[in-house]
Amino acid sequence: MHKFQKITLLIAPVLLLAACSTDGGVNPMTSSTQASPTALPVVGGSKGSKPTISASSGNAPKTLQQKDIFVGTGKEAVATSTLEVHYTLMAWSTGSLVESSWDSGQTATFPLSGVIAGWQQGIPGMKEGGRRLLVIPPDLGYGASGAGAAIGPNETLIFVVDLIKVS
Repeated sequence: MHKFQKITLLIAPVLLLAACSTDGGVNPMTSSTQASPTALPVVGGSKGSKPTISASSGNAPKTLQQKDIFVGTGKEAVATSTLEVHYTLMAWSTGSLVESSWDSGQTATFPLSGVIAGWQQGIPGMKEGGRRLLVIPPDLGYGASGAGAAIGPNETLIFVVDLIKVS
């Protein structure tokens, strides 16, 4: 056998494998039973004013989602902080506004250690002057029991939080 033929015999299988696609060349199947992709709500509004929140779409996320809308420049929240915030809460399943501190014109003040797990995990690292979107799955929110008539069992919560002060 010539040297060239030996090299060709060694390289040909590698080239054939490299040309194969990982899906076997088959178009992926689509079905109405597949999970819809999650599209997080869009948050609008300017600093210092009540935010607007678009309706969610697709399936609710199974893990905590957080997104900074405005990054603050003040003191940073940690697990042991007491916070003064403005917040807006929307239910994922209905897209309806549950409550907003902006409506009463009063901020809320509380120790971070005393609120739902979704806040305890999603707020640390946020700085005064910031606005953050939190999408909180039921296991980090109110779970199977819900919270009154406005938050049903196993509800995914959409919070927009403006961090006013950290102490």
